[in-house]
Amino acid sequence: MNLCGNKDKQSEKISEETNMKKQYQSQTETLLGRLHLQDKHQQKFSPADFLQIGPPVKQDHATCEKDLAHTFLHRLMMLDYRARYIPVRPDSPEVSHSKPVPEIPYTEEGALDALYGNTVNSDKPKQSHVHPMDVQMAVFHCSESFFRQNMITKLSQCQYAVPLLVPDPVTMDIECPLWTFRQIRKTWKITQTKDNSNIVTMKSMPICNAETPMVSFFRLGSPSQSKSQLMSTLINNRHNTFFHRNCPGSTKSRHLMDGVAEIAWYCPAGKSSDAFTDCIAFCNLHGDALLNEKQRDILTEKSSVNVVLVSTLDKGDKSTAVISALFKSPKPLIILIADNDSGAVELAKGKYRMGLKDRSQSDVSEELKGIIRNILSGPHASFQLETMAEVSGIRVDEDDHLCQNGKSAALKTVDFKKVDVSMVKDTFLQCQGQLWHEWCKKNKKLYHLTGHLEQEKCKKQHEMMQIREKQCKTSCSELMKLFIESLSSLKSTDREYFLKWTQILIDALCTDDLSSILQSYDDKWSEVLALKKKHDKSDQLKVKQNELEQISTKLQSATFGLEHMFREMGQIYEAHKSLEKQPTSGQTDWSKYPELAAELMISGHPMELMDGDSGHVPLTWISNLLDEVIKKLGNKRVFVLSVLGVQSSGKSTMLNAMFGLQFAVSAGRCTKGAFMQLVRVSEEIKKDYKFDYVLVVDTEGLRALELEGNATLHHDNELATFVVGLGNMTLINIFGENPADMQDVLQIVVQAFMRMKQVKLSPSCVFVHQNVTDIAATEKNMDGKRRLQEKLDQMAKLAAEEEVCDAECFSEVIAFDVQKDVKYFAQLWEGSPPMAPPNPGYSESIQELKTFILSKASKSEGITLEQFKSKIHDLWNALLNENFVFSFKNTREIAVYRKLEVQYGNWTWTLRSNMLTIENEVYNKIENEELVKVELTHLHKESHKTCEEIQNAMTTYFDDDRDKEMLAQWRGRFESKIKDFHDEQVRGVQRKLDEVIQQKNARKKLDEKKTEFENKLLQKSKDLAHQLKDKVEDEEELRKQFNLVWSGWVSELTAGTTPIKDINYQEDQYTILQELGTEHTQINESKCKGRYKNMSKVGDYSDYLTLTKHQESRDTSQPSQDNQMEDKNTENQGYWFFKPLKSLSRLWSTQQNEKHTSSSLSSKQATKRKEHLPHEEQELIRSLISDVEQQTLNIIKKKPVATQGYNQAYLQEVANKVKETVTEFKSKRKYALKKEFTVDLVLYVFDRAESWLSESHKKFKMNNDALFYLESKKEQYYSIFRSFCKGSSSAVVFGELICEKLKTSTVEAVCNKTAIDLSGEMRCSFPAFSENRLNLEKHVLKSLAEKEDFDGFITYIRNPRKQVKAYIKEEVEKYISSKQRDKVQSILKKNVEDIKKLVSQALFDATEKNKTEKGDIDKWMKTFSRCLNSKLKFTICCQNFRDIDDFDFLKEEIEKGLKSIMEEMSRLSLDKMKEFRMKPDQILIDQLCDCCWVKCPFCAAVCTNTLADHSPGDHSVPFHRSAAVNGFHYRDTVELSVDFCTTDVASDQKFYHSGTDKSIPYKEYRTAGPEFANWRISPDESTVKYWTWFVCRFQGELEDHYGLKFQGKGEIPCEWKKHTKEDAIKSLDEMFK
Repeated sequence: MNLCGNKDKQSEKISEETNMKKQYQSQTETLLGRLHLQDKHQQKFSPADFLQIGPPVKQDHATCEKDLAHTFLHRLMMLDYRARYIPVRPDSPEVSHSKPVPEIPYTEEGALDALYGNTVNSDKPKQSHVHPMDVQMAVFHCSESFFRQNMITKLSQCQYAVPLLVPDPVTMDIECPLWTFRQIRKTWKITQTKDNSNIVTMKSMPICNAETPMVSFFRLGSPSQSKSQLMSTLINNRHNTFFHRNCPGSTKSRHLMDGVAEIAWYCPAGKSSDAFTDCIAFCNLHGDALLNEKQRDILTEKSSVNVVLVSTLDKGDKSTAVISALFKSPKPLIILIADNDSGAVELAKGKYRMGLKDRSQSDVSEELKGIIRNILSGPHASFQLETMAEVSGIRVDEDDHLCQNGKSAALKTVDFKKVDVSMVKDTFLQCQGQLWHEWCKKNKKLYHLTGHLEQEKCKKQHEMMQIREKQCKTSCSELMKLFIESLSSLKSTDREYFLKWTQILIDALCTDDLSSILQSYDDKWSEVLALKKKHDKSDQLKVKQNELEQISTKLQSATFGLEHMFREMGQIYEAHKSLEKQPTSGQTDWSKYPELAAELMISGHPMELMDGDSGHVPLTWISNLLDEVIKKLGNKRVFVLSVLGVQSSGKSTMLNAMFGLQFAVSAGRCTKGAFMQLVRVSEEIKKDYKFDYVLVVDTEGLRALELEGNATLHHDNELATFVVGLGNMTLINIFGENPADMQDVLQIVVQAFMRMKQVKLSPSCVFVHQNVTDIAATEKNMDGKRRLQEKLDQMAKLAAEEEVCDAECFSEVIAFDVQKDVKYFAQLWEGSPPMAPPNPGYSESIQELKTFILSKASKSEGITLEQFKSKIHDLWNALLNENFVFSFKNTREIAVYRKLEVQYGNWTWTLRSNMLTIENEVYNKIENEELVKVELTHLHKESHKTCEEIQNAMTTYFDDDRDKEMLAQWRGRFESKIKDFHDEQVRGVQRKLDEVIQQKNARKKLDEKKTEFENKLLQKSKDLAHQLKDKVEDEEELRKQFNLVWSGWVSELTAGTTPIKDINYQEDQYTILQELGTEHTQINESKCKGRYKNMSKVGDYSDYLTLTKHQESRDTSQPSQDNQMEDKNTENQGYWFFKPLKSLSRLWSTQQNEKHTSSSLSSKQATKRKEHLPHEEQELIRSLISDVEQQTLNIIKKKPVATQGYNQAYLQEVANKVKETVTEFKSKRKYALKKEFTVDLVLYVFDRAESWLSESHKKFKMNNDALFYLESKKEQYYSIFRSFCKGSSSAVVFGELICEKLKTSTVEAVCNKTAIDLSGEMRCSFPAFSENRLNLEKHVLKSLAEKEDFDGFITYIRNPRKQVKAYIKEEVEKYISSKQRDKVQSILKKNVEDIKKLVSQALFDATEKNKTEKGDIDKWMKTFSRCLNSKLKFTICCQNFRDIDDFDFLKEEIEKGLKSIMEEMSRLSLDKMKEFRMKPDQILIDQLCDCCWVKCPFCAAVCTNTLADHSPGDHSVPFHRSAAVNGFHYRDTVELSVDFCTTDVASDQKFYHSGTDKSIPYKEYRTAGPEFANWRISPDESTVKYWTWFVCRFQGELEDHYGLKFQGKGEIPCEWKKHTKEDAIKSLDEMFK
């Protein structure tokens, strides 16, 4: 019976528990529904939900209940402890928060009864608002483990208690969220008394590892006093660490907090005011401990002291058993009795009783503190969070299999048992240690070379490769192998656990070492400061400073985190990548490292951008990492936000609070170097921004203590310049209000902004003053802003002097408004750390700053990830050089400009092709005598439509392109250039057509005679045909008869006219040279040798010289140069034709050097010793030849040869001018040129002019020689004669005549049109011609390398334009003849078809009109000609065909002939195009060669700007050459200089200019003269393989050509000889990207 009763009770209890469970679950669902979290119980909050930029969080405004959870979280993430106290705006009348007091209409007597009554008939609300702690716990339950961890960490930072034991709202199981504590780190100072003095020791460690006493508080029943409130006063009487009933928003209806045990720690500050001398954990079990038995038992077991709060202490109470058990326990016990007013009494050892009634909270708190201190001063149990994992009967979140997978992988990886923590990096991470630091030093030295530069450079690069080899050998540490394997193999969640556990384990290992080192550092730093204050200059200060430096080094060794693992990954990758080494067995695949890092970066992990230990950016690693990010995300646009400030000024804390980031902020883990982290812009607000992510760059503090005494200023300047340059906006974080403290920082920052201005980067900036005492004081803030403005202006002046730049105030350096761009932050802590909570004003400031930043960012385009990557390269490469501004190359700007050049080429081509078409049409009108004058207005009108289209296209491009802000700087210049180009095209067409008109007028008489000749020939042919009609049928006989009379006809018609003679060019040359006083034998000798033909390519002109007496007697002794200075001669391109030359104050050395004569002068080696002409003099002679050639060709081409014929006087004029110029040149030199120089130069310009003169004279003869003209018509009139003989009618013969005329003009029209179309086709589709000047240069160089033609190279070096023209001609020829013959044929066939349609339509229109108007042959012809007017050149006389009246028949006859013409035309040879006005190669030459051809004054590399006149922009080229290519050599020697000028300008070397004795530092090359001033030669440590290959491949030829040697200082580095032709060609693609 009793058994049955027990069973019933048991089943009743189970049933009751089940009902309670269901009820609890129902209430939980209702709560989650009210908070709109019902979905989140399944799809939980994750860090990704908050690692994004969303709408701003409203401050101090009530929120809807449905938004309560999100608002709580957003505020908590910004460290706003008021997140617990968010006012709620009711969603419905049922929810009450602060309703107005109801009025009840009682009578006076009824009101008095109601006053004394127990109830008042008021409208009691049905439902109260959600309890703040229910919001917190609801969010806790709806969060996945990583977000829980973040949330609990933030609660701890807000000095709130955090959950230790939590009942599951569904299963009611008890869970210990141990994982959530893993990120919490506490720092405190222990005070110990020894020998009557207090010793303070600092401790800093992960709270999970801390062993501390724990005081647990329980309540039994429902006492009137608040246990949580009492506990809060014990820890911090100004802050509610534990939420209690008297906190704002508290309600009786609390749901999720019952049974929750919260824990908080008291951390002493090492001051006399500390409540306790060591760290103590306080644990609070919410709810009645009688009902939460399991939690109570766990806590009483774990605690050092148990504190129980009861209403009364009666033996009959339910609580008696519990209290008795606790009293009998060996653990100290304090019983607090709410209804008892007695003081504290120790009932037994460690057992206390204390009444609370009628006592103030502070008295109780102080007394309780004393008791606890007393208990803990003796032996007591310690509590460690990690031991919670051993408690049975509860679930620990870390037991989750994913967490365990991550932990086991981390434990396997972080196994340093046998290694001292300070040696971990040296043992396991060797790639980033000494080897990497050594590599960085050598890399920096590449930019500061001395001695034999190229040899030294190759040596350094070889040493760097050896270091990379060593890195590869040491890259197989077990630590990194296991770390990479885990990263590669684990799934994303497991991997996150693995990384967290790895950092947790590392932190645990490093904690003790770091704490002691930091303590030592702090002590030693205090000693150094004390000595400095005493102005102690003794050795003691130096000793202390050295000791401080040693501690700093030790601190650096002991500081170890995940960032070092990632850094090692980067170094392993860079080492293997540079050597292209494949992974060996047992090694992980290094090529996958960037992908792994990219995945982590995308998921929100910060990645190291600049290594803080070496102060270096691993460019290869960062580039490939960003490439992988781009592969995964696409080339997204980002807004880069950089942060600068003094160390420990709260930069990282501010960023973490603002964006929910995870930058390290705790002591001993200050940010070193620079880190970048991606923050996504949420979908909610993406429409308001032009970028997808904010990329935050956090940096180590300026004036970092660790770096004190080293090259701090240089490091700070470097770091500031780097991050300011990277950022679209820079936050300058200033700590405190003292201007003196901020002076150093401001100077560094202003100088960085000054540099940005000079390199045309324009980031915005915001100054943030942190730790300001009273941010509400407007007047004080105004004064602060004024002082800041003054300081900035002062710093701007100083920076302007330093950077040699004009600026009087900061606003001239960067757009800055002191009223808007300066923000004041309240101090971070509300009180004194470590127990102070964050200041709510700080959170408000964070939100305001975030809103302000985003407001400014909304106006920015941001930059793409590709551009960000380029910017990193540009800034870092420039920083490696001594002069940042001088060295900076803005890759993005260069790319945007090159793109603009391509567009410019497209626009100019459209205008040019349009003008060519217009020229063709107007030309035909002139030839058809429809036009006698060409007006500019007419040409402008014809081209207006195209011009307008181009202007619209330009406007669209400049207005709508993503890079429009950068394009704006060139807009005016390019719009002006396009206008000038169009105007010049119009004028050019007018000039050409005016010449056509002049030629036509000049041959007017002959044209009239031609008509007369044609009529007479027609009549004579007709008469002869009638005579022989039916008499001769044999074709041969007809031909014989015609030939018999033809000569007579020609003689008769040309009687009285003089035939035009051909040019006897050779005879004229002899005559003119003899008239100049040249002997016949000398002319013959020059002619036979033929060396004059390559005169412009000669490498050494010494053979043309004779010494003057002055030169022979000159004292040859020269002052010796500094042994360390390698002075070189430079070329001078400053000689201009007909202008006086600068006199040279010093000539070449008289030192005798054996050398080879130039290969272009003689094929044999000279065996005699002779003078060697200095490089600059060689260049002056070369410049003279070039200018004479250009000037004389201009003179010749101005002569009217095509209209008036050739005249020997033209050559005579040229020869006199050459002689005159050479004489003037010689008068300025201190040496004499042999007479043969003048002879060769005259022959050279004659040779260059010959083809043009011959062609022009041939054209004149064709147009003006009657005999020549008549002979050309013989076959045409034989055909007419034969037709008449066969009895053909006038219509048939006239049709044949028309077809003959049409054939000639159709061939010309088709060829001209095909030339234009073919040029357009090649301009679009042929790679070499389709982009800008730079692209063309690449293809020319490729072509030269493939042919290995030294003469072609020399032509290119001496006259690049000539070689480019030759390349264009060659490529067009190839395109037509083989490459794209079918495409060209299709273009030609299309044009033939178009002409056929035109002629057919003209025939139809003329015939139909004649039928309608009953016109004669003249009218028919007039209509027909008008239809062809602008498309074909066509004139014919109808005089002998007036008998034609059947125009349909005439049309049919012409159509028959037209058919055969078109068939013949479709088979037309493409070579025919060469005979007509429009030639595709010349059209392309005109288009592609109208650019800049200025050569580098050192290496002769040609400027690759597409604009001919691109001032004020500098001349530039993507890569320069070895100076040996240009014959550059060491003064007074025959040793060629192999140095690249890009290496020279980074060195401390000097050069001589123009034969003077004044040496100029290469770094100041722009001061050497006008030809240097406009060249931008950026320092570059790389060596271009193309030109190193060229030097090695043609070493002998170059020596012969220049008569110099690659020896001594000019010896070719061995490394160069490894470069192949394939390497050379490949390097072009890399350099011309």
